[in-house]
Amino acid sequence: MKVQKTVAAAGGALVLSDLYRSYDMQLQANLDYTSGKKKAFSPPPGGSMHEAGRAFDLDLSRIKTPGLAAFWALASAEGISPIIAKPDTGISEAWHFDCRGSHDRIYTYYRAGKGTNFTQAYTAMAASAIVSTGQRVDALGEDPRTGYLQSGLIRLGQEIGSMDGAIGPKSRKALAALGIAPETPLDAQVAAMTQRLQQEFPREYFVSGVPMVETAQPAHLSV
Repeated sequence: MKVQKTVAAAGGALVLSDLYRSYDMQLQANLDYTSGKKKAFSPPPGGSMHEAGRAFDLDLSRIKTPGLAAFWALASAEGISPIIAKPDTGISEAWHFDCRGSHDRIYTYYRAGKGTNFTQAYTAMAASAIVSTGQRVDALGEDPRTGYLQSGLIRLGQEIGSMDGAIGPKSRKALAALGIAPETPLDAQVAAMTQRLQQEFPREYFVSGVPMVETAQPAHLSV
């Protein structure tokens, strides 16, 4: 990967940690934060890109590029996004980076006010990424498949109101517009949606040369 090679050429190394958290791991991280056991913010389950395997924490002391700002530029070119607003190593979470991929469209959608059930666009994006790996998000109901369908609809340019896990008239109309029959069994709808997403975002469905279901961290962003 270009970022890794550039950092290595500068005598540094990409040392990553905390790439993936399960529901229970995220719950514990949030409890540790709210109890004061840890200082760094950790949201409740359903709100972290770590739960989708699309986030990592970086050992900033090891990158050895000409400052964090230079690393930001390198990372941005490869689709890797910081979680804070400016490259300042003194700010908490300066070490956290996301591989947003197509889920950035959820972020943009909520920032534009097209969805209203999440107070933060970032949380909506994280929820989208999580259900796309087959894991539940409490705010989207017990079955991640319905949230996944709505996530896919929004990422494919449909406007359905809020991504809430409830397939209502707007979601059904949007599914039909994409050629996905809303009256078919849910698994068939999910399979059809996955096919559409694979066509639209092929780099997110590619591991070791074999097309597959959506990966938590796209192969081309693997560090």
